[in-house]
Amino acid sequence: MSAVWCAAAISAGIAFFLIKARINYLRLPEIPTGAGDLPYDVTVVIPARNEERNISRAVSSFVGVPVIVVDDDSRDGTADAARKAGALVIQAPPLPKGLLGKPNACLAGAQACDSDWILFVDADTRYDARFLPSLMSYVRAEQLAVASVFLRQERVTVFESILLPYSFALYFCGVNGSRVNQPKSREALANGQCLLFRRDAYEFINGHRAVAQSVIEDVALARVVKRHRIASRVLRAEKLGSVRMYDSFGAIWRGFQKNSFRFLLVNPWSGVQVIAASILLTSYGPILAWLISENQLAYAAGFAVLPTLMLLPWYRSIAAVWAPVAIYVFQLIALNGMVTTMFGRKAIWKGRRV
Repeated sequence: MSAVWCAAAISAGIAFFLIKARINYLRLPEIPTGAGDLPYDVTVVIPARNEERNISRAVSSFVGVPVIVVDDDSRDGTADAARKAGALVIQAPPLPKGLLGKPNACLAGAQACDSDWILFVDADTRYDARFLPSLMSYVRAEQLAVASVFLRQERVTVFESILLPYSFALYFCGVNGSRVNQPKSREALANGQCLLFRRDAYEFINGHRAVAQSVIEDVALARVVKRHRIASRVLRAEKLGSVRMYDSFGAIWRGFQKNSFRFLLVNPWSGVQVIAASILLTSYGPILAWLISENQLAYAAGFAVLPTLMLLPWYRSIAAVWAPVAIYVFQLIALNGMVTTMFGRKAIWKGRRV
């Protein structure tokens, strides 16, 4: 096969997966901004470990709503900052052997309140004042017991701008945006950064206790919810909330080292698709070099811009020109995560081995 035909085949594969990924994401319903004037009984629970820099803005997002911050053995001023922002602060119980910190903290927060609804949010998220009224109006109208929300990704540093949009696109290569919201489908998805439960549904599935040993507890919870046929939905709210997941290259590396390969193991069919898309995308460099070596410069020029053009909807900025770099850096992170998991080595996350 000539370089041109090989490039055409690889281009078709890359286009298929990246267009599919975008469609999958956009199939998640977007929360409509509503007045939300009906009363609702909800408590916001924020598990927090060493989140002094972030916790104030998360707590301040919810005015007039009870907020419980569960301080998970922080070594900084997380608790004081949360109190100053208006939250009730409780300490997470001692972590039993074999259990993970976030599920343990979330469970403690749920047990510390008695509201009809519990909204679990991460400390690095923040929300528009219209978010909670809009979300509650939506779940009531749709008669849901569980809702998980994907937020807009904040990108501050160069590394965040380069790597996060690509990782998000690759993630949705293996997710079916329709099936995750079909009750009869076994495909499950959730975003633990923002997860709403009606209390009776949460208690019925045994809450975070049911997934206390899972590193990706959000997807594990989604699978339990699906198994019990509880009315749930995965949503989008880019206009109403945002998250800054990682603030440095080291945090990005550790975060995806912790999650990436484990996600593939939990969702094998999704994993197969993500791996296939990843192989096609990492073929980009060798194929481009082959085209240049055969002096197929016109084809090489077209092929060279393929990742940038296909990933532009995810980047939405000039940072998309760095998409080829993101492909290979993220591949290194994913391979590292695979080796770490396969050899039973634990990743370091917020000072703990998980």
